[in-house]
Amino acid sequence: MRTMNLRTVIPLPVRSTVQAARVGWRRQRLRLSSAWRVWVLARQNLTCTEPVTGDAAVCVSLTTYGKRLESVFMTIESIAAGAVRPARLILWLDDPTVFAAPPEELRRLASRGLEIYLTDNLGPHTKYYPYVTGEDDGVLSLVTADDDIVYPVTWLAGLMEAHHRHPEDVICYRAWVVRTEDGALSPYDNWDPCLSKEPSVRNFATGVSGVLYPPLMIRQLAAAGTAFRDACPAADDIWLHATALRAGLKVRQVTARPQHFPLIPDTQDVGLARSNFVGGRNDTQAAATYTAADIMLLEGA
Repeated sequence: MRTMNLRTVIPLPVRSTVQAARVGWRRQRLRLSSAWRVWVLARQNLTCTEPVTGDAAVCVSLTTYGKRLESVFMTIESIAAGAVRPARLILWLDDPTVFAAPPEELRRLASRGLEIYLTDNLGPHTKYYPYVTGEDDGVLSLVTADDDIVYPVTWLAGLMEAHHRHPEDVICYRAWVVRTEDGALSPYDNWDPCLSKEPSVRNFATGVSGVLYPPLMIRQLAAAGTAFRDACPAADDIWLHATALRAGLKVRQVTARPQHFPLIPDTQDVGLARSNFVGGRNDTQAAATYTAADIMLLEGA
């Protein structure tokens, strides 16, 4: 007897329409889920009195600017709602006026333990550099977060679990695999997504989904100084990967497939990622950052 399935009985044009409808429905479901989470986080900011910090031996650090000042509290609330909370949670601001009178949502978070500091404008490097050159005792690892993401409740727990198993690795949720050809970096848009949990110096962590850096990396970043201002002022991921490479630190992805968590609506008009990628600025900044010795390390991996 001949068996039949849905693919057999539905003609190709109709099948394509069905597939498109399924994709559209999944995207709509994600948008609705994200909108619901944003509403919950906004209400949490109004009503919650629980500390934003906990007992995980890590500092979560991020920065914000421009329009995202109005919405970064939702990112911070999503971290505070996690199953695991960091020992320190820091927001860096570079605008003295905003620092003197932050939005009400941030003031409420500060009353629950959020640390807000004024620092120089270092572009995307502001999220980590003031911390690595600060007065911390060096016990805490560092986790960087982006200011336009709603992180899931398992976010920090996943990073910490992987860190406890592999304390010397840089841990991330989303990475590319750096490609080289004839002694040079291949264009950034030719790099492949990481599809493994195995560590490698070729794995290139992207900060959007969060990255955990062990204490050795923090010391290396402090020693490297601000050379990123000339080499890659708008591409912190490049500088962070190059620094890890030179320190002999491998990057490990938490899951076998990269993860990109939901975006806060209406936050992408001021992002650097799109201009870096579409405008080819990642390739320019990578060429100014990676040395011939760095390329040899990558090719030998």
